[in-house]
Amino acid sequence: MIASAGAAAAGAAAAQIRAMHEEEESLTTYSSEDLSQGWEFKIVRANMMSFRKPEVMQQVCDEEAQSGWVLVEKFDDARLRFKRPATARNKAGVPGLDPYRTTYGVGQGKLLAIILGCVFGGIALFIAIIAVIAMKTGH
Repeated sequence: MIASAGAAAAGAAAAQIRAMHEEEESLTTYSSEDLSQGWEFKIVRANMMSFRKPEVMQQVCDEEAQSGWVLVEKFDDARLRFKRPATARNKAGVPGLDPYRTTYGVGQGKLLAIILGCVFGGIALFIAIIAVIAMKTGH
């Protein structure tokens, strides 16, 4: 039962990630002009809907601009699409900032670990409470 709950949570998270990636593929069309002019593109994702806060979105845009990235569009509160000239990759980067980062905040792996930890921790707490009650009642 416990293993199936964890597997179901992991499966649901993986399905949601796949659906988001498929949606991004359909939303991100690149014109032949974009591609022939040497642009490169990326999508930055935030697992905690961080981009709903204007100050966070501005901070991310400012950080990305240091590496030559320009905001193209905001898909939703969790995804931003950027572009930059391919020639910008030859410029010196900002120390400590990966110009090809695609995740802002907690990564998907860490988020999944937190969720699974909470699920299994809750189940363990429930079992411990049942055990204490059983011991007190003599069952």
